[in-house]
Amino acid sequence: MGVTYRYFGAPDGATAARVPISMRPDELGGDELGQGGLFAKVKPETMAAMVLTGIEGIPLHKVPPLELVVLHPDYAVVKLPMTVVDPLRGIGEETVGAAAFIWSTVPDRGGPRDAFEVYRMLHEWQDFAERLHEAGHQLYCLVWP
Repeated sequence: MGVTYRYFGAPDGATAARVPISMRPDELGGDELGQGGLFAKVKPETMAAMVLTGIEGIPLHKVPPLELVVLHPDYAVVKLPMTVVDPLRGIGEETVGAAAFIWSTVPDRGGPRDAFEVYRMLHEWQDFAERLHEAGHQLYCLVWP
């Protein structure tokens, strides 16, 4: 049984904490943007590290921790550092490609095949980051088994 990560935007932690959890995961509203959020298999700590190390060049040990907003027996809501959204906005193809390549060379990755997947995912994230920024929202992730 895997874990599901649903990234969404909210203006603050109090709003993020009220994400509806009574519905099935594929019906979850909760995204204040009205865009349905972003489902991913990528853990929020990995996403933060991918952006901050691959794009910003921050050493892995300097990546800030996630902030726990809600811990419930059935789910958790975490807030990603604000510094994760900003670097994704306005970067060019070369930067996205370089970040994807860097992450494809991490020992547990699958090389060039993974690089393309990471590249595609970073593009999805760029669009999501723009929407978050335009709405003035912060990045949160709902995690449930």
